[in-house]
Amino acid sequence: MVEICRNYGLSTATFYKLKSRYGGLELFDARRLRQLEDENGKLKRLLAGSMLDNVILKDLLGKV
Repeated sequence: MVEICRNYGLSTATFYKLKSRYGGLELFDARRLRQLEDENGKLKRLLAGSMLDNVILKDLLGKV
């Protein structure tokens, strides 16, 4: 385990965190999880942008 951490430049804490998160997953499942997390992040950014636009429009309409 120490050699694995050294080879990949990971601390043991990071190793155990990743192991607890991805330990029971098959490779396909881990890849799919990563894709879904990336997609979720993109959707969150889009929603935040839309909400900001909505606040700006309400603010502009309130000043008129």
